[in-house]
Amino acid sequence: MPHLHYLEQLPGAVEDSVSGRLRTEGTLIMSKIIYKEHAGIDVSKTMLDICIRSTGEFFQVPNAETGWKQLVKRLSPLDCLIVMEATGGYEQACLHELQKSGLAAAVVNPRQARDFAKATGHLAKTDRIDAKVLAHFSEAISPEPKSPISTEHEELQQMQQRRRQLVEMLTKEKNRLHMAGKRMGKHIEESIKFIKKQMEALDQEIVAAINGDQSLSEKARLLETVKGIGKVTGILLVTGLPELGQINRKEIAALVGVAPLNRDSGSMQGKRGIWGGRASVRSAIYMATLSAVRYNPQIKRFYKRLYAAGKPTKVALIACMRKLLTVMNAMIKHGTSWQTQIC
Repeated sequence: MPHLHYLEQLPGAVEDSVSGRLRTEGTLIMSKIIYKEHAGIDVSKTMLDICIRSTGEFFQVPNAETGWKQLVKRLSPLDCLIVMEATGGYEQACLHELQKSGLAAAVVNPRQARDFAKATGHLAKTDRIDAKVLAHFSEAISPEPKSPISTEHEELQQMQQRRRQLVEMLTKEKNRLHMAGKRMGKHIEESIKFIKKQMEALDQEIVAAINGDQSLSEKARLLETVKGIGKVTGILLVTGLPELGQINRKEIAALVGVAPLNRDSGSMQGKRGIWGGRASVRSAIYMATLSAVRYNPQIKRFYKRLYAAGKPTKVALIACMRKLLTVMNAMIKHGTSWQTQIC
């Protein structure tokens, strides 16, 4: 277990019940958890390269069950925060093994890690250098450890990911069909039928899995009371955004990528824009918002008010996305349906 360091209570500072950090007026002060050691793991398909920050020690283990057990045995006595990059899923099994053993592990965006490497003068890129940079990143940034999720929830996320892949495949095949000749067109039509059949079967599996989890099914039921949120979107939100209802409105907006970010420097004031976040969730909320500004009375009024005030169409839509997300976050937090919300 990590060493707990209790900070002197600052004026107006309160403990966040989810993150366990002290905040004052919504601003992060400092983590209460201080780790004695930091480690970085560079993940590849077959191997894990590990660096211990304080000693500079490197070692390598297979990215397999035998290697994960060796890793746990080496790192358990160190009371450390472990950082690894998201590598398209190759890190997941190792992460779960670390979490099962009670070790604190964080998964960071590769872009963040690479930017940190450049900022610290590491322009070259090798497995050893990446592991060293991640160990330094752990010490300097101390990212939040990833919360463990159940096997069932992980399977749901994998099913949702597979569904997105099938949607992309279906779109590509439909585009090819427009340009194909008669003979190839028949092959593509068969492929389209097969993909649709797979999607239907997968949708049934996803719905069955959601219905088998009381917490997720209740969240999905609440979200479906929102005009503009259908069953598919509701399921995507509860599986792809498990933080919904657990963090505040500013944090959930930043997590999804709908929080406006400033671009100011000196006397120059640039336009604020959105970027980053969870693209699949943001895309789903965007499509839901397009429906909501037409059929949801509260969101429709909000959109018209912004448009009448001179806001560009896209800016007004993004603001509606943020409003919709904020209300849904409050709905899940308090267990209330849309009808009881005031927009």
